[in-house]
Amino acid sequence: MIAVVSPAKTLDFETQPCTEVFTKPEFLQDSSILVDRLRDFSSGELGDLMGISAKLAKLNYCRFRDWSTPFTSENAKPAVLAFKGDVYTGLQAALFSDDDLAYAQDHLRILSGLYGILRPLDLMQPYRLEMGTGLQNLRGKNLYSFWGDQITDALAEDLSSDSSGMLVNLASNEYFTSINQKKLGARIITPVFKDEKNGNFKIISFFAKKARGLMSRFIIQEKIETPADLESFGLDGYAYDKEQSDGDKLVFTRPESARK
Repeated sequence: MIAVVSPAKTLDFETQPCTEVFTKPEFLQDSSILVDRLRDFSSGELGDLMGISAKLAKLNYCRFRDWSTPFTSENAKPAVLAFKGDVYTGLQAALFSDDDLAYAQDHLRILSGLYGILRPLDLMQPYRLEMGTGLQNLRGKNLYSFWGDQITDALAEDLSSDSSGMLVNLASNEYFTSINQKKLGARIITPVFKDEKNGNFKIISFFAKKARGLMSRFIIQEKIETPADLESFGLDGYAYDKEQSDGDKLVFTRPESARK
């Protein structure tokens, strides 16, 4: 069973990583092509392209100019420890044991606009480039065109050596769209997290993102292998809701009283 998650906009390159083990991203050559393309943009043009503030545009303008290979432990950081958004707050990878990190390396994948797909211990340098960005490039009009089936093929190869052959979708629609589900040909399990608000259960983005990280941590630390095992997930007050679930869409709900 392999889980896929989205990256985060917020990064942490100040905290020292909790491991000295690292690997190199598979598609660095492709990432270099994108960085070269992005260096054509001024700071203001980057801001317009990404829909971000002038301050963030300047930061990423500098990041793309500083970006360089080869990646080392001195100029890059393992991806699962570099991202710092809501998903990664739930994941808490900095608290993983060596065994947890090794298991995560085989069973967790991070989708990325710049790197395509990352294993947890793959080194990365700081960037911001969302998968839905309409960046004209030599392969098409956006990043979906640029990556084509490379992400799908990489996942298919990983799944070919996985005993369950199942993919757990914990990514946002923006990132999961980069996967050609038909070509992948795998059983896809999609957990959905709903929180109670005013007596009704609904998807609340902030809580759902953190819950995706919690589910990822659960899969890694409990070494989950089947959908039935996923149903036992109960971190932070969530519980499997059989009535709302449908086939491979597993719904987990949390009452307002259970929120910390």
